[in-house]
Amino acid sequence: MPADDLPPPVYLCGGCRRTGRCRFGIESEHLDDAGVVTYRLRCDRVHEGGLNVAHGGWTAGVLDELVGHVAVLSGQLAVTGQLDVRFVKPVPVDQPLVARAWRESQQGSRWYVRAVLHLEAGGAELATANGILVERDHGHFSRHQEWLQEQLAEADDGAA
Repeated sequence: MPADDLPPPVYLCGGCRRTGRCRFGIESEHLDDAGVVTYRLRCDRVHEGGLNVAHGGWTAGVLDELVGHVAVLSGQLAVTGQLDVRFVKPVPVDQPLVARAWRESQQGSRWYVRAVLHLEAGGAELATANGILVERDHGHFSRHQEWLQEQLAEADDGAA
């Protein structure tokens, strides 16, 4: 396949980087000139909740990933401060899906983002999310590790 025909790469989270593929089933993603992120994906049967439908946790996880990628693909590190998911229809497993997200507004370090998950065939809306992202600097995760170590040390001291 010529390089021009390859799907756009997917920015992988830490866990997925170790496996070399998105465990949520995100096959491609694209940030357009208007700031809209579009995913092509499918829910693998390993995430089946009910008969032939995705587990709600998969749906919420995909929408969280999509909301976060609005910032990531715009060059800004941000973390989810809030995510409100609306489950419209059951998400079928093993079917092509399309999801889109965009920043609706920004107030200081907070990004207000909207996301929608659709069935590719026919375009039926399956789930939506409204998220609030909070901008972070690159020391965020190091500070979290330091905080966690303090918490674990305090717990060990209390158990002794």
